[in-house]
Amino acid sequence: MARVSPSRVVEQAIARPRGWPVRWRLAAVSAALTLVILVGFAAVVGRLTSERLESDFRDDLRSTAGQLAFELQVANGPGADPTVQPSLGGVPMAEKAHVRVVSQTGQVFEQTPNAPDLGPPEPGVDTIGPFEVATAPIATSRLGLPVVFVQYARDHAALQTTIDRLWLFLATGVLIGTVLAYLAGLAVAGRAMRPISSLTTAAREIASTRDPSRRMPSLSTDDEVAELARTLEEMLRSLEGARSETEQAMQRQREFVADASHELRTPLTSILANLELLQASLKQAGPGEDSAAVDSALRSSQRMSRLVSDLLLLARADAGRTGVRTQCDLAEIAAGALAEVRPVAGQRDLSISSDGPVTIKGNPDELHRMVRNLLENAVRHTPEGTGVNLSVVREDDHAVLEVSDDGPGIPSGMQDQVFARFVRGAGPADSAGGDGTGLGLAIVEAVASSHGGDAEAGSSPRGGARFTVRLPIGERSRPSSERPAEVGR
Repeated sequence: MARVSPSRVVEQAIARPRGWPVRWRLAAVSAALTLVILVGFAAVVGRLTSERLESDFRDDLRSTAGQLAFELQVANGPGADPTVQPSLGGVPMAEKAHVRVVSQTGQVFEQTPNAPDLGPPEPGVDTIGPFEVATAPIATSRLGLPVVFVQYARDHAALQTTIDRLWLFLATGVLIGTVLAYLAGLAVAGRAMRPISSLTTAAREIASTRDPSRRMPSLSTDDEVAELARTLEEMLRSLEGARSETEQAMQRQREFVADASHELRTPLTSILANLELLQASLKQAGPGEDSAAVDSALRSSQRMSRLVSDLLLLARADAGRTGVRTQCDLAEIAAGALAEVRPVAGQRDLSISSDGPVTIKGNPDELHRMVRNLLENAVRHTPEGTGVNLSVVREDDHAVLEVSDDGPGIPSGMQDQVFARFVRGAGPADSAGGDGTGLGLAIVEAVASSHGGDAEAGSSPRGGARFTVRLPIGERSRPSSERPAEVGR
């Protein structure tokens, strides 16, 4: 037997079309059961009633034939044939009924107008064509007269019409009863499913807002649905408690990293100062092995100091610690950052464009660091002779800062990773001895996020890379609880 993998079963379940709603299925089951019951009841009632009508019809034929036989008299006529008294024209009978007075051999003595040929008399009730015929002998006290019978016939179509109407009435009743049962089942099921619908709506809202602190609706009844509501409420309270504990643990971790990074700066500053003094003393004494070792240690310490500074900024952003916010001109900050990066840009053409002052509420140091990181990233990943443009404009209620170049652009597949932490790409400056830490663009997104904005990477019209930062005009920084756990993403 071939085995079906669990993944295949899941795919088939997903591909399977959605079934009817539960209330429709409950109503359909209720209507189907009602239909079966009504059909069985109608079949029994219709059968018994039809047989009863048939029996009553035949009994009426026998009774009428016997009554006619009692009322009619046969006497000697002027000829050889006897005469019937009274005449059949004066005998009351049912509509579309026919009467014949015949001998045992089938000789007709008298009959009603247009009476059909009913054949020789047969005792009892017999079916001849479309007619039901009842035959009864006429009693006579005179000797020498032949035995005479009266034949009373009625068309069976009238009875069949009545039976057909009966079956039509029963079928209509079954249909109406089924429809009413479906509507009643739909109403009852809808009423029963209304609490579940309210629970579903509340659960969907909680899933969309990701807020387990919200409450499930309380139900007045004490049934299975109410038990489900209480269970979901207990689950939400447990999830809320677990989430609170996790957030507190993460907050403590972020604060610890921020404090540890801050404390590391003091000994690193001391080490750098001592190494710089030692380097100056060795340069006066002349070059040697000790001088090379000190230079290497100084470079490593400087790189460590930059790394600790980057980690401190990110840790503070993760912990929700923001610097003092003031009204500042983003265009002026961008120009200052460009002037700071220009000496290390080599032969790259750095340019800036703006529509004038773009005032926002933010931390000037953090914004300066953000712009400088974008420019250093452009310098590091473009060859000599590349043009790098920095623009600051105001669009509606946002300040838009953009750094674009005409270099090789962002490698394919890295657009979604460039803002992640410790992600590095090889560039001309890296191959020439650059010492990037892979945190520059992560800091860019962290600063943008802490100021209520966002950063995105793409391609410039000239084919190079383009990084765009959008910041709101005014203060709209996000609380730490709303920022993702990893701000660098």
